[in-house]
Amino acid sequence: AREREREETMTTNRRRSITKQQQMIPRLLGICLCILSILHTLQIAVVVNAFIIIHKTTTTTIAPTTSYSFHHHHRSPPTTTTTHSPPSSSSFSTTKLNEAPVPFAGVGPRSSWTDMSPYNLSNLTTITSSWTVNIIPKTLDTPLKIELGLEKGKNRDLFVDTIVINTKRGGKKKKGQGFGLELQEIKGGRSDGLGVTIVSGVVDGGLMEGEDVMVGDVISSIAVLQQSSSSSSSSQKEEGLEDRTTYVTANTECFDYDNTVAAISSLPQPKEEEEEEEQEVVVTLKRIRRKPIVTVNLQYPPSQNEPDTKIQLYAGENLRLAMLVRGIKLNDPLAKRFDTKNGGNCGAGGLCRTCAVSVSRGKELLNPQKVAEEQMLEGEGGGGRWRLSCKAFVGYGMKEGEMTVQVNPRQW
Repeated sequence: AREREREETMTTNRRRSITKQQQMIPRLLGICLCILSILHTLQIAVVVNAFIIIHKTTTTTIAPTTSYSFHHHHRSPPTTTTTHSPPSSSSFSTTKLNEAPVPFAGVGPRSSWTDMSPYNLSNLTTITSSWTVNIIPKTLDTPLKIELGLEKGKNRDLFVDTIVINTKRGGKKKKGQGFGLELQEIKGGRSDGLGVTIVSGVVDGGLMEGEDVMVGDVISSIAVLQQSSSSSSSSQKEEGLEDRTTYVTANTECFDYDNTVAAISSLPQPKEEEEEEEQEVVVTLKRIRRKPIVTVNLQYPPSQNEPDTKIQLYAGENLRLAMLVRGIKLNDPLAKRFDTKNGGNCGAGGLCRTCAVSVSRGKELLNPQKVAEEQMLEGEGGGGRWRLSCKAFVGYGMKEGEMTVQVNPRQW
């Protein structure tokens, strides 16, 4: 009996030991996960802080100087009176010209018929005070960058757009015709020739008359199509050897007045002997525009006793994030996750459907639904008006307007 009692006691103690070990495993795993999460957060914080410090210490901004006043430093267009020497060869390029995309996410591509004129600025003071040049020195991983942009920290509602103008000069009708642009230097005074030179006027009868050029624009580049000087005989053409043409480009985006004029004046002129043939010209401009604004009227279910709310978003903003930062109660407790069919917020992963909204007006202002989002919302009702706000971006295609959105549509 004593031996049996001893064996039972040992068996009981062994079972308790195994139970304690099994209980310790998830605890240890939880501690390890917490440590990894803390280390990951610290790593992100270190990277973010390092980026901020590097950005602040390595970026040099060209500020306006009193010797280059906008009202007093006015000069005539560089058509026939310029005698400046050409800039260095680094100012020229023969690469193909491509229109730059709008530099903020979520707006998507613009169609060719999108009217951007409502977003032009009429206040010249705002334009001239917003332009700046950022000089970012090279590092071990990145080369030296000189970028035309906006003054940081005070122009959240503005962006820099690109305008490409295709025209022709030369020929009998346009022989001797200049570009017809008046230029003004608004920032500069540096020994390296960097600065900001804007268009201050368009001369009647010039090449740019009637084109999409506004006061305050910056000439980013001018490219002309140049044909090789060698002539092609009939025998060469039979062998497939013909004259080749190329674009010769003068980049003037971050130049002061003198270097801008020198670069434009150094472009090849149309050949006088070819009076019938016109020379193709591509003028690329940078323009400051305001971002399109989308007004969103938010409606809550009657059971929540919340008044309707109106918020304004810039084109490209995510609907879910914009509502959360403004304190909008968004997550629907009645929603079920698409992956597990249980409750829970996926954190903008597009799986939980708790952020679904019903767009009763202005759905065309949102980006198109992808197949995955359509499948997730099938059977939810709403007649195709439902959207996952975490996957919805307003002002798609650089459009502005007004929307009506119903929050927590399952509770209506």
